[in-house]
Amino acid sequence: MNKPLKDLTRRDALAVGAALTGGALVVGCSPADLMSIGAKKDFGAFGPFVKIAADGWVTVVSKHIEFGQGNHAGLAAIVAEELGADWAKVRVEQAPANAKVYANSMMGVQGTGGSSAIPNSWTQLRTAGASARAMFVQAAADRWNVPAAEVTVQDGVVRHAGSNRQAAFGELLEDAARVTPPQSPPLKDPRTFTLIGTDRVRRKDSQAKSDGTARFTHDVRLENMLVAMVAHPPRFGAKVSSFDGAAARKVAGVVDVFQIPSGVAVVANNTWAARQGRDALKVTWDEAKAEKRGSEQITALFRDIAAGKTTPEKTTWAAFDSKGDAAQAAGGTAALETTYDFPYLAHAAMEPMDCVAIVNGNRCKLIHGSQGPTLDQMNAAKIVLNAPGAIEVETLFAGGSFGRRTTFQSDYVVEAVHIAKKVGKGRPVKLVWTREDDMQAGYYRPIVHHAVRITTDADGYPATWRHRIVTQSIMKGSPMGTPKLDETAVEGTKGSPYLKVTPVVDAQLITPDVGVPVLWWRSVGATHTAFVMEHTIDQLARRAGRDPVDYRRALYVKAGANRHLAVLNLAAEKAGWTTPPPAGWTRGVAVHESFGSVVAQVAEVQMVDGEPRVGRVVTAIDCGIAISPNQVAAQMEGGTCYGLSAALYGAITLKEGRVEQTNFDGYRVLRNSEAPTVETHIVPSPNPPSGVGEPGTPVIAAAVANALLAMNGQPTTSLPFVRAV
Repeated sequence: MNKPLKDLTRRDALAVGAALTGGALVVGCSPADLMSIGAKKDFGAFGPFVKIAADGWVTVVSKHIEFGQGNHAGLAAIVAEELGADWAKVRVEQAPANAKVYANSMMGVQGTGGSSAIPNSWTQLRTAGASARAMFVQAAADRWNVPAAEVTVQDGVVRHAGSNRQAAFGELLEDAARVTPPQSPPLKDPRTFTLIGTDRVRRKDSQAKSDGTARFTHDVRLENMLVAMVAHPPRFGAKVSSFDGAAARKVAGVVDVFQIPSGVAVVANNTWAARQGRDALKVTWDEAKAEKRGSEQITALFRDIAAGKTTPEKTTWAAFDSKGDAAQAAGGTAALETTYDFPYLAHAAMEPMDCVAIVNGNRCKLIHGSQGPTLDQMNAAKIVLNAPGAIEVETLFAGGSFGRRTTFQSDYVVEAVHIAKKVGKGRPVKLVWTREDDMQAGYYRPIVHHAVRITTDADGYPATWRHRIVTQSIMKGSPMGTPKLDETAVEGTKGSPYLKVTPVVDAQLITPDVGVPVLWWRSVGATHTAFVMEHTIDQLARRAGRDPVDYRRALYVKAGANRHLAVLNLAAEKAGWTTPPPAGWTRGVAVHESFGSVVAQVAEVQMVDGEPRVGRVVTAIDCGIAISPNQVAAQMEGGTCYGLSAALYGAITLKEGRVEQTNFDGYRVLRNSEAPTVETHIVPSPNPPSGVGEPGTPVIAAAVANALLAMNGQPTTSLPFVRAV
């Protein structure tokens, strides 16, 4: 993609991190500014993505963070395949923050998200590997005085079959480094791949994460380092009115207490002292502009807005699909008229937010699991009054994110920089958030309300479709302005094959102003749109007296949705859809496209003590070329369990503006004993890879709801399935 930043759309950018609808990107940052972030460095002979050592080891430089999704293995395999490297002698290191060189082509900034790591790197890394291979081939051809076309590279060895000569990378390294890199090296025919698509592509971080040598932010130990915690307001939008830090300062180990824009910071010699000091603080909060509504009030407001009963100030309406006469969609006898409600959800990554910051004058270094280095550079630069490119970012492993580690404001990173600036003199400060901070200090998947009204034709297929989505805008406050249509809220509904074949569509997004900070959550808009579209289709199939798989097949054929049809057929076949399920179980099916991939799932469900229990999930995915089938399966398993956890139990609730959940005792997650068996089947494809980190998450809730519909005839109109007592 080579679009001006102002022309980037949600589909281009996948709306992750710094990707922005309507061209919004970074505070005060023009396209020219953006591409100057990070001065160009003197890279080695093989460019910014490949390093080769004298002992033959190949290092792939990853511009994407590894926070559990396994992308380092896939990225390394792309290079290794084209280079012809020995997979056992390939390793990965994290790239420095340098958007000029390491920008995500789907975002325009350096950042990871939206399942874009592999898709946006596919051609770039293939070219990098092929270029290095061509340099070794030319070096060998010159040394042996043979045609370059007769030289091959495999498993780190360069060979000329005609003369039976061969040399390892290390032997040819000096000569290869002197070869001018080709501008457009020939790429391999995917049909000749020997590494990509095989079970040999295994994770490169497993050993380090198993033996404890992997480095996370909590592992950082620097000379003279302080630890900080921040007292945040109990209601969003509140500010510090006054505070008394006398008791906190008396805690052994506490070094200082001071106010920062987001609250009151306690700085200490260790984590325990920082926490005790924070607990001893007395803070008075100014709540004049705080959000004081509860989640039930917010949900009720959204319902009234969708029903046309009220339109509060600062509410935006935007059509996202419209064809035919809208009056028809509001008239006639509805075959189905229903609503759906979805709660706030926490990201709940295993590692809460944390960051090490070092500030000395206007110089700043950040050490943490940075999901959006460019954003972190921009936001830190404003605090220390320096150029973004002067902000050094050392990106470490991170213990999960699911979207949380990248916000427009770099919220927890900014806290760390403010504190380190106050401490000054280059003394390192590690900001630590507790689980309670992480659960209560924002950000969340927003509350969403859908209202759907459908009439059908004589065959039971949709004739008119009226749809209202009411939710907060994740894109609100994007640095270049809040777009009228927040694509992150409608993806999965907009462009749906079901709407494509419906003659009359009136679909609108309504975004009221609410003071709760919201953010993309694993699979973003698909977290709710997949459920609504797929559960609605099952209800229509039931009213038409049709099998839900056959009903979908007919719609996909009409829509020309061949990929949807292929995954549906594969999942149904592997699940034994036409055969009875085990006694006491029912099956539900759902299909959804997100992040360029199409996923179908068949879930087998039974009721245990009044709660749904999912035993077996059969998944089919079309994700283009599967670089690592094992890793694709792992992501489908992880995404399914993550989505099922939220569907069964997930809900962040507010009472009078205060978050009620503080830890996993109140925000329950799926236990090992509750995890289903997930079978993954990949549709063979010659197409470039598409996302796999997120597409497994949104489908499972709908598949479970459809199984329950088949079981008892009752639709599910709100999540989670299991209500907190």
